[in-house]
Amino acid sequence: MNKNSGTRFRELHRPGKPFILANAWDAGSARMLESLGAEAIGTSSAAHAFTLGRPDMGHVTRDEALAHAASLVAAVSVPVSGDFENGFGDDPDECAMTVTLGFEAGLAGISIEDTALPSATPYEREFAIERIRAACAAARALPGDFVLVARADGVMNGQYDLDEALARVAGYEAAGADCVYVPLPGTLEDQARICAATTLPVNALAAGPFTQYTQAQFAAAGVARISLGSALARATHRIIHDAATAMFEQGVFSPLSQSISGDVVDGLLSR
Repeated sequence: MNKNSGTRFRELHRPGKPFILANAWDAGSARMLESLGAEAIGTSSAAHAFTLGRPDMGHVTRDEALAHAASLVAAVSVPVSGDFENGFGDDPDECAMTVTLGFEAGLAGISIEDTALPSATPYEREFAIERIRAACAAARALPGDFVLVARADGVMNGQYDLDEALARVAGYEAAGADCVYVPLPGTLEDQARICAATTLPVNALAAGPFTQYTQAQFAAAGVARISLGSALARATHRIIHDAATAMFEQGVFSPLSQSISGDVVDGLLSR
């Protein structure tokens, strides 16, 4: 593992000057994204689940996620961050263990959300903060730097409002989190409100309605990091869906004419 990956990753987090955390789903997509300019790679729990033929939300084990993350770390030279769902356990000690194992897998950081997977039910606020506190303590005990991102997913999941998310963000900051993340808070103005409510770097998600905004607009809102989640993987699956529908329902292959040259792919994958 590159011992400086955590430090390098932390230095990318500058409020008002967001970098793009490019979420990949295998070694090939990670290496292509790196070759095309990604400064850091993220795993995506949903995109990884898709590669295993499983749905999103709590259907991948910790061991599987760690092995997957390690394969991405080995494929690229930029820092890699793990999308590690709820830390793969309800108990704060499980979150702490996931931090330690993530570091050992070569990751520069991970994110932990406040959802009691596989349901969409959020943990009670104080318990969610306790879980982040345990994860942060484990991160600070590591022999290298490690960026712990605390997520408040209840707005995106329709489980609580933005005021509750902000209360959780404040608790996460007090618990020692390095970055906070409220996915798809509603509007860009809501995103700016989140950034103004904390001294920590804030991650924003470029997915759904937030794909209409530019990197410059996210910057103006105070965002420090823009992640893709599973959006790029889902765009790839859209191509599969549309091409397969044309083939199997209409007997036509014209969508395949939009494919990229093998020479271009080979060039991006070559070290």
